[in-house]
Amino acid sequence: MIQSMTGYGKTVLQLPTKKISIELKSLNSKNLDINARMPSMYRSKELDIRKGIAKHLVRGKVDFSLFVEITGEDTSSKINKTVVQEYIKQLREVVDGDTTELLKMAIRLPDAVATDRDEIDEEEWTIINNGINEALSKIVAYRKDEGAILKQDFLNRIKTLKNLLEDVITMDPERIEGVRERLNKGIADIKEKVDENRFEQELVYYIEKFDITEEKVRLDNHLDYFIKALNSDDSNGKKLGFISQEIGREINTIGSKSNYAPMQKLVVQMKDELEKIKEQLLNAL
Repeated sequence: MIQSMTGYGKTVLQLPTKKISIELKSLNSKNLDINARMPSMYRSKELDIRKGIAKHLVRGKVDFSLFVEITGEDTSSKINKTVVQEYIKQLREVVDGDTTELLKMAIRLPDAVATDRDEIDEEEWTIINNGINEALSKIVAYRKDEGAILKQDFLNRIKTLKNLLEDVITMDPERIEGVRERLNKGIADIKEKVDENRFEQELVYYIEKFDITEEKVRLDNHLDYFIKALNSDDSNGKKLGFISQEIGREINTIGSKSNYAPMQKLVVQMKDELEKIKEQLLNAL
């Protein structure tokens, strides 16, 4: 079924000494664009994370975040006492101030805080990876729910286009008769005797130029094909986009050939509905 590219998924894991928050947010995009944020110690796993995201989400602008909050006594950051004391000593030579103020300045300087790069515990990573998969399942479910709303909107608008096409088909004989009457009136106004056979030939030629039979058939087929693609098992917004382009071509041709104000009003309504479909397709996976 069709999916939206808009989605959100979050998982929170409580480990013995840390809390892990995993978030995934996605918006529409022509291609897959992943922005990943995580602590440096997990960077070695970034390629695997990206592959998992690409497998599940396929397309869209995706923000992946992995936050770590230390909740136990274990921490990888330690104050480098020797460096801090040396900074305070040097600062006293430059400015006057109490120890607390000098400490605030010193702690911001390079190497004041040393961070030990921990190796990833594989058992811990298995738990985190399961959490990532859970967040991916949530965002996919979100996308499917949004896709169901999109699908219903598409079906409603295609139904409207079908109804407008029926109005065009019903109106077409009246339009052709109008063309015939205008030509007859034009001949009568110039008060010229014409060869009836020749006039009929020219009339047939002229009416054929304004014939929209093929366009009506093709437009109806394209609308049916759009519904078929919409109901398929896969979600393919790009394919639906190509079909909507073909629908637009037939509508434009009917508009340019109609030469009949009531029919052109219907064409304007059809273009409006199609434009709304195209706008929504930008968010379809």
